Amino acid sequence: MDTNYLIDTHSHINMIENISIEEVIRNANENNVRKIIVPAASISDIDDVFELSIKYENIYCYLGIHPEEVQDWSDEILDKIRDYSKSNKVVGIGEIGLDYYWDKSNIEAQKEIFIKQIKLANELNLPMNIHDREAHKDTFDILKEYNKSSKVIMHCFSGSIEFAKECIKEGWYIALGGVVTFKNAKKMKEVAIEIPLDKLLLETDAPYLTPVPYRGKENQPAYVRYTAEEIANLRGISADEVAQNTTKNAIEVLNL
Repeated sequence: MDTNYLIDTHSHINMIENISIEEVIRNANENNVRKIIVPAASISDIDDVFELSIKYENIYCYLGIHPEEVQDWSDEILDKIRDYSKSNKVVGIGEIGLDYYWDKSNIEAQKEIFIKQIKLANELNLPMNIHDREAHKDTFDILKEYNKSSKVIMHCFSGSIEFAKECIKEGWYIALGGVVTFKNAKKMKEVAIEIPLDKLLLETDAPYLTPVPYRGKENQPAYVRYTAEEIANLRGISADEVAQNTTKNAIEVLNL
């Protein structure tokens, strides 16, 4: 199996404003990024990213509702995701989870919708792409209690190395993005060095969190190479070794 290429496991290419989708894909290919996974966040995203995945050969999607969007939740969303998940272009449920950074007034609603989507992932035998922002303990506890069978990807991991190790004990994957290239991101650099290569995934979270040397500009999947190169430098290994391992992991966890 050829794994000497990169996979961007979390990229909102439908939100990139300055270039077209076709240019996004072309730039990715030119930088050896051959597959891109696009997560849904809002209700409207579910239709948009699914249609995007159907239109383009190497685009796949996660379907789910972001914790900041739970006020728009309807249980009919579960049926829509069930229907769309008949396609092999739907590779997971996401991005789902908890976010206590902006608004703590709806924590119970976030937990309720998170649990419903965990159960859906289990029902469909799909992995989960988890958004966890300033909610590490609750996210961990809920996954431990309610997840029975689905693989777990901790998207845009922001916890300590100790928390990373707890996640890895559960068999979960750690996805790192452009933050690891930031000079002051000591915690993320430590995680990048310490976690096992067989639990590491790469992502951009485009158009956000653009890595050095393009920090401050709009992110895109092509830039995942800079995250791979930084992790390689930190670990003292080749960028090819990072690419091969993270791509193998992505293929396995997402059944690509």
